[in-house]
This record gives sequence, structure tokens and C-alpha cells, in this order.
Amino acid sequence: MANMRALMADTRPLRTPEFRRLWTAGIVTLIGAQLTVVAVPAQIYELTRSSAYVGLTGVFGLVPLVVFGLYGGSLADVMDRRTLLRITTVGLILSSGLFWVQALMGLHNVWVLLVLFSVQQSFFAVNQPTRSAVLPRILPEEELPAANSLNMTVMQFGAIAGPLVGGALLPVFGFSWLYLLDTLSLVATLWAVIALPPLPPDGNAPKAGLRSVLDGFAYLRNHKVLLMSFLVDIIAMLFGMPRALFPQIAHESFGGPAEGGLVFALLFAAIPAGAVLGGVFSGWVSRTERQGYAVIVAIVVWGLGIVVFGVAVGFAHGSHAGVLLIVALVALAVSGAADMASAAFRSTMLQSAASDDVRGRLQGVFTVVVAGGPRLADVAHGGAAALVGTSAAAAGGGVLVVILVIAAALLVPAFVRYRVVREAAAPMPVGG
Repeated sequence: MANMRALMADTRPLRTPEFRRLWTAGIVTLIGAQLTVVAVPAQIYELTRSSAYVGLTGVFGLVPLVVFGLYGGSLADVMDRRTLLRITTVGLILSSGLFWVQALMGLHNVWVLLVLFSVQQSFFAVNQPTRSAVLPRILPEEELPAANSLNMTVMQFGAIAGPLVGGALLPVFGFSWLYLLDTLSLVATLWAVIALPPLPPDGNAPKAGLRSVLDGFAYLRNHKVLLMSFLVDIIAMLFGMPRALFPQIAHESFGGPAEGGLVFALLFAAIPAGAVLGGVFSGWVSRTERQGYAVIVAIVVWGLGIVVFGVAVGFAHGSHAGVLLIVALVALAVSGAADMASAAFRSTMLQSAASDDVRGRLQGVFTVVVAGGPRLADVAHGGAAALVGTSAAAAGGGVLVVILVIAAALLVPAFVRYRVVREAAAPMPVGG
């Protein structure tokens, strides 16, 4: 029984009222946000009957994510972070409310939807790095891995529950109600943000802008461990995220209908479901000192899981398709659990190893990498599948993840050696 308790998630950060309010509100808000994630592409497709227009959401989402993610990170280093969170949360509420208004009025204009989506992503891009940069100010350093694991678990839970709830409600209530529920759910986060204490900057960061962003990149360039934390994630996501192949795999390999269906939903839910399970049993994360080594192992496990998934897809024909579907789903779930651990450790490295005056900018880069990597992976995997097929594209990508991340670890051994000494409650220097 004691061993089982040691495996369960470390909930010490929830003893801190500020974190507990943010985390609890996040459960409601993230589910609400996923309702909009379901509703926007569905409404665009209903208006246009064109997947090309649906694909434009990637462009309209990625550009503001990059621009405002980097600029928002620089703002988080010079503004009171509580004030910035209040502004961006209100912005998210207003943009979500405008989604509701356009649906209620029946505007039926795809460009209005795309512009609103771009505005919403701009506020999100500033909000996320600010929110992450807040954690080291409200929690002791030894609780950061647990806090990041708890946050990742909630995010992945939202990625499962939101689409399932949205898919069930959409045919019954329509688009306007989903947007309204998202708008109302954001009020919970606003309540948690208002209750934060003042979080002024320490005064060392330069004025927000391009120079500040470039200074953040210069800081990153001189700290190999932090730079590697971004590089290995890019490797994992770019080569090992096959989600663009799920519709074709569900239809061609497992016999699902072309328009989606149960297999399609299961494939999309498998990775976040694994991440949730990984979060539930993440007690070991807080006790891990060799965080760099743990990241490498987690990404290798991610890559191997994707290899198994790709191989299962390749053999999924005839009478064995049902069994191989289970193998494929389990492989994706294992990869999701590994990704949860990797993300928790990498977030902790940024929050604890970087100085406070640059944390916002580095979290901005982190947001761009984490959200932008899968979008680039969609393009890469789609092109590869057209040339070599879905099975080879997925399995080959997993193999590349394993090879490249091991090569990166060999080239930068300082990353593998990076550890947190609990007795000293301080990380090793990261410049080596």
C-alpha cells in the first residue's frame, strides 16, 4: 500500500491556495476551451464543405501563436504577471463571447471565424507563458515537477473530455451553445487570476519588444541544457506525432467510416488518455533528481511507442485488425504517458534553472515549440504518408525520434548529467 501511495501523483502543490485555485479553475476552463476546438473546424466545414478552409485554422492559429507567444513572454518579464494574466483572460473571454455572438446572429462568414480564431490565439499565446512563469513565484522549487505534472494531467483530461462532450452536444445544441459554455467556463480562471497576489518583475529585464525577445534567445543560446530541452521536444513532435494520419488509418487500416467514427475518436483520445494515466501515477516525478536523463528516456519511450503503433497499423488487415487496433491504442497511450513525464521535467528545467527576469521569454519560446511542433508534424507526416504510406511514415518517424534524441544526448552530455540535488534544493549550473 505504501508503494502504491508513492506512485500516485504528488499533490503537495495543491496545499498552496494560489496554485489550487488556478488548477481547479483550469479543469473547467480547459474542457470549455476544447468545446471551441471542436466547434470552430466543424462550423467552418459546415459553411464551406472544404477541408482546405478547415486547414486554414492552422495558419491563422500558428502565426499569432509565434508572434504573440514570443512577445508575450517578453511582456511577462517586465509587467506584473497578475495584471497580464487578468488582461489576457478577459481577452479570451471576450473573443470566446464573440464566437458565441456570430453563431447566435447566424453570420455564416468563414473569414469572421478565422479572424476571431486568430484573435483568440493571440491572447492565448500571451496568457500561457505568463501562467507558467508564475509558478516559481508561488511554489517552492522542489514542488515544481509535481505542479507541472498536475497541470499536464488536467490539460490532457481536457483534451479527452472536451471533444467527447463537444461531439455529443454539437448535434443537440448547435455551435452557439458550445461557444457560450466556453465563455462561461473562462470566468472560473478569471476568478483564480484575480485572487493571485501581486507579481511584479524583478526590474532586470529590458523593455518588452524585439530586442527583449532577441536577448531571450541569446540567453538560451548560452545555456546548452535549456536549449537542448527545446531541441529534444522538437525532435519528438516533428518526427513522432502522427495525428495527421489518424483519419486515413482509421478508415483504411481499421475499416472505420471515411467521415470519422469510433476508431477515429479512439486514435485521437489514446495519447491524451495515456498522459492522464501517467499523471495519475506521477509520484516518482518529484523524486527524480536526474531530470535530463529522465527526459531522454521518456522521449525514447515515446519514439518506441510510435514505432509499435506504425508496425501495428502496417499489419492491421483481415481477421487480426481488432487485436492490432488494441496494440496500436496501447502503444499510443504509452507514448502519451512518456510525453507527460518529458513535458513535466522540461517545464521544471525552464522554471527552476532560468533566472526570473528571463522566465517569461523562455516560456514564450516553450509555448511556441509545444504548440507549433505538432502543426509542423501534420505537414511532415502528411507528405511522408503520400510517398511511403501511413505505416511506414509513422514507424519511420518513431525510429528517427529514437536515433536523433540519442545522438543529441551524446553530443550534449551536459543535458544528460543535469540533475536537481534535493538536499540543496538547487539545480546544477546549466551553462556547461
